[in-house]
Amino acid sequence: MRGTLLRVMAPSWIDVLDSTTRACSVHDRDDLVQRLHARRKRLLDPKLRVVVIGETGQGKSQLINALLNANVCAVGDDHTTAVPAIIEHAETPTASMITAGPLAIEGPSREPVPIESVTARANTEPTAVRAEIGLPRALLAGGLALVDSPPRSVEMVDSADAVLMATDATSELSAGELRLLREVARLCPTIVLVLTKIDLVPGWRSVAERNRAQLGQGFATVIPVSATLRLAAAKTGDKALNKESGFGELLAWLHNDLLSQPDLHARRSVAALSTTVVEMLLEPLQEEFTETQQPGTRPAVARWEAESRRLERLQREAARWQTMLSDEVSDLISDVEFDLRDRTRQILAEVDEYFEIADPARSWPEFTEWLRENLTTVAETNSEWLLDRFEWIARKIGRQVAPHRADALPDSLPRDVPADAVGDLKLPRVERFGVGQKLFVGMRGSYSGLLMFGLATTIAGLPLINPISLGAGAAFGAKSILEERGNRLKRRQAVAKNAAHRYVDDFFLTYGKHSKDTARQIHRALRDRLSAVTDELRSDITETAKAVKQFIDDDTTRRATRAQEIRSSMEELVRLRQAAQTLVAMRPRGLIA
Repeated sequence: MRGTLLRVMAPSWIDVLDSTTRACSVHDRDDLVQRLHARRKRLLDPKLRVVVIGETGQGKSQLINALLNANVCAVGDDHTTAVPAIIEHAETPTASMITAGPLAIEGPSREPVPIESVTARANTEPTAVRAEIGLPRALLAGGLALVDSPPRSVEMVDSADAVLMATDATSELSAGELRLLREVARLCPTIVLVLTKIDLVPGWRSVAERNRAQLGQGFATVIPVSATLRLAAAKTGDKALNKESGFGELLAWLHNDLLSQPDLHARRSVAALSTTVVEMLLEPLQEEFTETQQPGTRPAVARWEAESRRLERLQREAARWQTMLSDEVSDLISDVEFDLRDRTRQILAEVDEYFEIADPARSWPEFTEWLRENLTTVAETNSEWLLDRFEWIARKIGRQVAPHRADALPDSLPRDVPADAVGDLKLPRVERFGVGQKLFVGMRGSYSGLLMFGLATTIAGLPLINPISLGAGAAFGAKSILEERGNRLKRRQAVAKNAAHRYVDDFFLTYGKHSKDTARQIHRALRDRLSAVTDELRSDITETAKAVKQFIDDDTTRRATRAQEIRSSMEELVRLRQAAQTLVAMRPRGLIA
């Protein structure tokens, strides 16, 4: 019947399933593609697979035994289901245990086992994969296959057409069972909650009502049963006891609701599976779409803004440090000039003091050597101070312009003193006080003394030339020579002082010009170097800002493009989900025999 119905309804759910498979392939979910291919193959199989699930001790295996009226599934506290047991129709009872080979290339092997012990063997065999059982039962002959699954296992549910979940009537559904049901419903929407062991619980009806209330309308059908009463009724043929067992309602559901409506359950399975798969595909797309709507380039924008502010700050600082450099150099030149003037004045004071006593005619060579050494010391000291101060200024400005660049400053500054800063000092022309000059000065003084005292003594009656006048003439001559010698010394000292002053002034002018030229040269070199570094920094910042801006623009474009792609994909998946959900509301268009 199912194959006949598929000829009519195949497009309604196969197209949806194939579209879902293609969507999984587009989104690189090969695992889902394989899963959907396996599900498609199962849905095209004319057999309907009913998977029985449940937690340990809920009467799951006994439920199958009661449905088939055969002890095919091992029951008891020491017989927990470890591997699936698949029970299908067979003309004669058969049973096999499928085991995995010791090597992967060998594949599974089949071992015939007696029906009454096959599940017990399979549950204890480490290499067992599943147990397969064939029984000549009318329930199975209609195209039904029952699967006894391990407790809380949902692996077999993925290939189920319907699910029977066993839970005993001693208590209502636990939180774990509710979670299991919700997970199962995502894979197979056709679920019957079988309330077992009602023969042991007098108040099982209230438990059944509470379970129905927990599940809500339309989630799962609740059917209370007693496997014990069913098996007892089968042995005695007691129809009343069989009706009391509740299995009549369960068998009616299997025949009337499941076997007679295979296309409905196929559509429901496809609807549930496709919806679940589409939601799995939508979830990462929605997350990615949300991410594309977020300012994902926020760090890049922050960096771009930081680089822009850095460029503006660099431009402001460029004008500021140039002004600061000019001010510092002006102050330096003024200080250096003052220092030079102060040192030379001290030397001139010593020169004046020296020539108050010394005779340049005798000490001029020693004096010139002393003066040259002192002026050379002044030049070297002043030059060293100039350069040290410039290095301090350079480091100060360099830290402001490029604090993290060791090459921001010139490698070295000129430290040479001009060779002509201290020139030769020649002895000025001074009067010589020789013997002839001394004789002339002495005779002039002697004549004045002789005449003055000679005239004075004539009053006393002495002649003009007398011993007194001669002695006075000699004294006056000696005095004239001494006075002339002192005057000539003073003139020589004055001439020497003037010569030394002119010499020092020449040194001040010559070296002062060199010092200012050196300051201007270093100023230009430092300014040019720092300007070059500033230009390099400006260029680097500009290039970085351009690169970051380009990244932001590219990222924005990429995000917009990707967002549009995701939006289109999500719209297609939403339409696919709607198509899957409409499968449940579809009505059969008729049956073709």
